[in-house]
Amino acid sequence: MRPWAARWLAPLAIAVVLLAQLAPPAHALRAREPRPPLTSIVIDAETGKVLSQDGADVQNHPASLTKMMTLYLVFEALAQGHIRLDTQYLVSANASEQSPTKLGVEPGESITVHDLIFGMITRSANDAAVVAAEGLAGNEDAFVERMNAKARALGMTHTVFRNPSGLPDPEQVTTARDLVKLARALYHDFPDRYPYFSTEEFVFRGAILRNHNHLMEHFPGMDGIKTGYVRASGFNLAASAVRDGHRVIGVVLGGPSPAARDEVMASLLNQAFGQQANDPVLALNEATDNAEARSFIERGSGPILNSLAPIASAQAAEPAPKLRSGDTALSREPHGETHWGIQIGAFAERPAALRAVKSAFDKLASLKNKVVEILAPTRLDRLYRARIVNFTAKEAERACEQLRERHTACSVVPTGVVHVAEAR
Repeated sequence: MRPWAARWLAPLAIAVVLLAQLAPPAHALRAREPRPPLTSIVIDAETGKVLSQDGADVQNHPASLTKMMTLYLVFEALAQGHIRLDTQYLVSANASEQSPTKLGVEPGESITVHDLIFGMITRSANDAAVVAAEGLAGNEDAFVERMNAKARALGMTHTVFRNPSGLPDPEQVTTARDLVKLARALYHDFPDRYPYFSTEEFVFRGAILRNHNHLMEHFPGMDGIKTGYVRASGFNLAASAVRDGHRVIGVVLGGPSPAARDEVMASLLNQAFGQQANDPVLALNEATDNAEARSFIERGSGPILNSLAPIASAQAAEPAPKLRSGDTALSREPHGETHWGIQIGAFAERPAALRAVKSAFDKLASLKNKVVEILAPTRLDRLYRARIVNFTAKEAERACEQLRERHTACSVVPTGVVHVAEAR
């Protein structure tokens, strides 16, 4: 090498080394990738009226909120009689090889539709979503065609599905507005299945799988529905809550963290209910309402009232949840099909739940001889759920329809077997 070349190349080499040392590592570059914008929408569940929105038409990736559509198509097949909860589907190699989270089922195994539903709702299991897709449509591609056709039918004009689970795919996109349409359709089209979304835990082959939607544990009135996350989307949440018989549904996409996403959702829902963080429902005076509560309970011609704890745990391979050892059971299906109820709302204080039920009875004379259940809070849920039970499915749907006509929101729920906390 000539001397003049050495004089120029030596400093250049030193500069290259220094630049290499100063350059951020690859993981730091990934961390600086632009975060998706935080977008949201909240609607009235009954009317569909938009109560608030921010960037609701900005596209993002749905992540596991995709499973809401997969579940919609499963519920639709159940409603049409094409499948039953105890229908068994074979697990393919493709399904078993899905990335976590998943149930961990193996190729050649069989799994019930019931278990697939609760696996998707609580565990957000990707293998369960693929098993359901292949079972219903024969293969994933055919199922995805159904997903997109249903999205168009529901008016989800800015949504494209590419898989049934929500695993990363750059072409799988949606908006907050489209997802709130889907959430509302689940509530209206399948009122008998919608309570599944409030399941706190699912016991599958001895393992307890807990719901990822932890905001349900803290926000008064929330009873579902789904969380989602991939790196490209941020933290997503579709949520439904009811207070004083009024239900709202919200979607938040692109949260920077689960806590931040939940905080935004709680704030938006409180605003939608016209309440601040110091929710007046939480501040009800128990002593003030005791006389009214006693009067309602003790009316000779009034309904029988039971105070019950909700079913918090779904068991694998069973159409209805089982009781835990040591619990007392009160069956709601002793004579055929009268194991349905209508839920009027969820409340932070028991007297508020009683008042909501009393209001429903005052508006609808046909409820006179029905049984009232006030579902007591569990360790994960500080809410009292107000229900009127002992209907057939058709009776419950008709009663709920009549209450809605009288401006009282409600939902049809299967009662099945419950845990007795207190009875009168």
